[in-house]
Amino acid sequence: MKKHHQDQDEGLQRPYFSKMKGVSKCPERVSLEEIIWSWIGAFLGIAAVAAMHHRLLGDTALVMVIGSFGASAVLIYGSLKSPFAQPRNLVGGHVISALIGVACYQIFAPTIWLAASVAVATAIAAMHATKTLHPPGGASALIAVVGGADIHELGYFYAVVPVASGALIMLLVALLVNNIPRCRSYPKFWL
Repeated sequence: MKKHHQDQDEGLQRPYFSKMKGVSKCPERVSLEEIIWSWIGAFLGIAAVAAMHHRLLGDTALVMVIGSFGASAVLIYGSLKSPFAQPRNLVGGHVISALIGVACYQIFAPTIWLAASVAVATAIAAMHATKTLHPPGGASALIAVVGGADIHELGYFYAVVPVASGALIMLLVALLVNNIPRCRSYPKFWL
């Protein structure tokens, strides 16, 4: 751990362009067992969200299965030890970002480029401030702005369905699946 921080500190002291070379090596390859469990979790998580959407709306287009859930699946099923993958970050990051995205759309539309830029930047700042940084949250904010009429018609309800409900379903699947094998444990922390 000390070596990692030392590498980071050394990286900060280097000239601008030499920082782009990086300071460490690529992580080790994960085991086949880890790959299989990541696949199972992601399959079941996205399937559960899609089934919920289909059951609620009867819609086969699955508009409510937002793209940011794919990125969340990578974290909570494939990188479950990451601070970004923890329940607080998953749910809080998505919901906070969704609310910000809706507000930015309502304030700045029809200047969509401005609404999108302000939404993502403000979502990142809010997630930092609330200790809920979850990279897919930035996508949830962006989807609230550029998602089209189906998303815009939801208004702030977008933060509830699909965002909060989808994140909670994926969290439940992560809790169930990630704790089956002895080699995995989830979460690292709740608050």
